[in-house]
Amino acid sequence: MTPTQFSQWVDALTLVLPAVSPADVTLQYFFRNHPKLGSRDRALIAENIYAILRRRRLLEHAVPDGNPRKLALASLIKLHGWSLQQLAPLTRRGDETWLGAIKASDSDALPFAVRADLPDWVVERLRKSMSEDEILAVAHGMQSSAPLDLRVNTLRAKRDAVVAQLTQEGIAATPTPFSPIGVRLKEKIALNKHPLFLSGDVEVQDEGSQLLGLLVEARRGEMVVDFCAGAGGKALLLGAAMQSQGRVYAFDVSEKRLNNLGPRLKRSGLSNLFPNRIDSENDTKIKRLAGKIDRVLVDAPCTGLGTLRRNPDLKSRQNETGLAELNEKQTAILASASRLVKPGGRLVYATCSLLLEENEDIVAAFLSSHPEFRVVPASEVLARLKIDIPGIGEFLRLWPHRHSTDGFFAAVLERANKVGS
Repeated sequence: MTPTQFSQWVDALTLVLPAVSPADVTLQYFFRNHPKLGSRDRALIAENIYAILRRRRLLEHAVPDGNPRKLALASLIKLHGWSLQQLAPLTRRGDETWLGAIKASDSDALPFAVRADLPDWVVERLRKSMSEDEILAVAHGMQSSAPLDLRVNTLRAKRDAVVAQLTQEGIAATPTPFSPIGVRLKEKIALNKHPLFLSGDVEVQDEGSQLLGLLVEARRGEMVVDFCAGAGGKALLLGAAMQSQGRVYAFDVSEKRLNNLGPRLKRSGLSNLFPNRIDSENDTKIKRLAGKIDRVLVDAPCTGLGTLRRNPDLKSRQNETGLAELNEKQTAILASASRLVKPGGRLVYATCSLLLEENEDIVAAFLSSHPEFRVVPASEVLARLKIDIPGIGEFLRLWPHRHSTDGFFAAVLERANKVGS
């Protein structure tokens, strides 16, 4: 790393650390304002900033004043194992003393939440269902970068053919361990320029997210709703699973997110997916479909703590007040989505959170007030799909350190065929 690259890194880090906006948005702003930066420089800056965000609590414990330049130097010492000699071109007079102390410090002697690199309020909630060793295992699984997973568009391509083509091109690609339609790349590539992406044969989607969509078991000719569709990754999966027959409604309150679905939908070749912006979970569009939908997927808004490998800045941007607000929203959205489900239909509630308060607790409260629904064990659905994930029982629980996916939760719920049954 040259002194110039180091200076650019520190400048970008200075903008990112306040966590006013998501880190990726802030970095895009920084790169737009520094158009002379090459692709390698941008990759170096982004990679090192995300490394700091994943271990921010550890580094700020070592650098209490939070100075961006010092945090950058501390990360090279603590996270990358640089020696003081290697750092010499980047340091100033007096840096050797405090950097030497950081290098010699014992991480095992740090407070537990600092070692886990999680906020106190998150650790407190994880303790309800985990031992300290389990929490550390989860935390350590969040401290490395996520792999690049692709979903094969089964309307256009077969997984074996996709893997073979990528391998032939010298791109290390393997089938994902659990999802039958996933491909994992060893290295991150500029996928948006690749023919497989441009033709709609593949989309970027974490394997865990693919598994959530597969739990819906969408079938040809059915009416299906993706209730919180976002940019539509799962809606596209559902449409392909239905072989473009039937109807998939992709609902979301954000016009911008649904607009991002447009180009993806065009590439996919699907004709059965219908994006719809709604004002809220009580929109009249939803009321008109009440009791008519075969399957509903609710990928609810949540803290996103299961995605810390990709979005480590969430540790700084989420808090207890936000969690309470999200719990209210999750409860309201699940109740509203349930009204769409026809007798005998399916409702899948999912989040990318690790917390009981956003997952099992929301489902338990829903079931207590909606006795017409019952839980279908996730293990049964996976067995029917011939997907073997050890340890899965009533609910789907995915963990980065166990499954190499983002952290996900899903509950499969079924509405009774008739009242009282």
